[in-house]
Amino acid sequence: ESTIRISGFEEISEKEQNSFDVIASNIPFGDTSVFDLSYSRSKDSAKVQASRSIHNYFFLKGADMLREGGLLAYITSQGILNSPKNEPIRRALMQDNNLVSVVRLPNNLFTDYAGTEVGSDLIILQKNTDKQILTQAEEMFCQSSLTEHNIPSNTFFEDRTRIVHTDQMLDTDPYGRPALIYTHRDGVEGIAKDLKQMLSEDFSNMLNMGLYTGERNN
Repeated sequence: ESTIRISGFEEISEKEQNSFDVIASNIPFGDTSVFDLSYSRSKDSAKVQASRSIHNYFFLKGADMLREGGLLAYITSQGILNSPKNEPIRRALMQDNNLVSVVRLPNNLFTDYAGTEVGSDLIILQKNTDKQILTQAEEMFCQSSLTEHNIPSNTFFEDRTRIVHTDQMLDTDPYGRPALIYTHRDGVEGIAKDLKQMLSEDFSNMLNMGLYTGERNN
């Protein structure tokens, strides 16, 4: 009974907004503009900014498509959370969504399967258009700050407890810029074990099941 469409994300029509239970992806990343007039000509400055970079577009478009209480789960480049210029995008996300989980994944997560070392984050949000204020964690999610090595990083990871890793070192990212590199000495199995524990705690503490099932108890 599934409907399968092979088409661009931007081709999902506005009439399908607020209708999806779950949106999940390992989204693309880059400064590629997306042709979606509802964003590029929007009165919302965050949507205009998002239309100029495909990763930001995927976040705001995905959140728009969720129904109330629905879940968005993306694996994305660390730039989404680290970049100071992305704060308007992060604040736009926090305006109508609850923060369920944010985990920084180690750089060796994809080494065995894709032969690449890249820094990525797992971000899970729950649609809640009735929220009134941001929690302390959500406020941190919006902010970027400089590390002791003068590298921009999201404030949420300041104490490193939300980073799955056993080791860290100062090196460079794929673009040759200084970056903190996190690795896990136990490989995929060790990463999976630590990640499962973090997600289990986050879903137990932060997921609003009443909101997901349609009971408005924020």
